[in-house]
Amino acid sequence: MEQLRLETLAGCGLAIAGYPRFRYDASGGGGLGLVSPGAEPGRCGLRFAPEGLQIPPLESRTTRFLGLPLPPGLTITIVPQQLEGELEPATGQLKLRFQACFRFAVGQLYRAPDLRIDTTLVTGEVSGRRHRASGQPCNASGEALLVGIAVVPPCGDPWLDRFLGLPDEALALLRCRLDSSEA
Repeated sequence: MEQLRLETLAGCGLAIAGYPRFRYDASGGGGLGLVSPGAEPGRCGLRFAPEGLQIPPLESRTTRFLGLPLPPGLTITIVPQQLEGELEPATGQLKLRFQACFRFAVGQLYRAPDLRIDTTLVTGEVSGRRHRASGQPCNASGEALLVGIAVVPPCGDPWLDRFLGLPDEALALLRCRLDSSEA
């Protein structure tokens, strides 16, 4: 079975609830996926094993909010649970279901319950009650911008749920590159 490498890049973003968008450099992340025949002609299925995916955490070195780095010690770790979907090679259109746990921590002082995210990342347009974005199909070098909107349920921590106003929407922007030559 053919393999495909997904590489996460700089130029990503994340917004939750009514807060302004975070700028996020996800460079250095990614993983290998398996390519299979798609459900329709002209498409191929993609499946990335969650345990093989690495996504850099949101922290002071990778993330800026309102132009400033996140405070030292504040970390949001992303633990992938699922990343799979379809690619239409002729058009570069990509659609991936993404499920992950986002783990919010402040050093050793505070660790919140997981924020569970379930969204479909696409290279087209997404629009929700609060957020809107447009992706970009894979270009000749395999680079794409995936966008997705998820409803984030409460995590069960009264302070964090109130601070984020959960349940509410989150917007993800993932700039990535797909490459079959490095797989």
